[in-house]
Amino acid sequence: MADPMRIRATHAAGKVDVKILMAHPMETGQRKGADGTTVPAHYIEKVEVRCADRVVLSADWGPAVSKNPYLAFRFSGAAPGQTLSVTWVDNLGQTRTDSVPISG
Repeated sequence: MADPMRIRATHAAGKVDVKILMAHPMETGQRKGADGTTVPAHYIEKVEVRCADRVVLSADWGPAVSKNPYLAFRFSGAAPGQTLSVTWVDNLGQTRTDSVPISG
């Protein structure tokens, strides 16, 4: 996957708000293409978010998640300037990791 994730991590009132937009086709393996053949399954299976070597979110996904998934969540225990990294692995073994500093 060539497109980087769009990640925003903002610290306020002791909590970090995280918003992530992931570029991925998220094909279920059930859709037919224009030529009538089945489009092969291609979807994210695992998502992990880390801050300061601590896992703050871990998720198992499947083919029911939409194309270019958006994920938003909040956690505590981090400070502005720390690095937040997001990693996904799909069913074809492809992986992507992107990082951003937490803004304050």
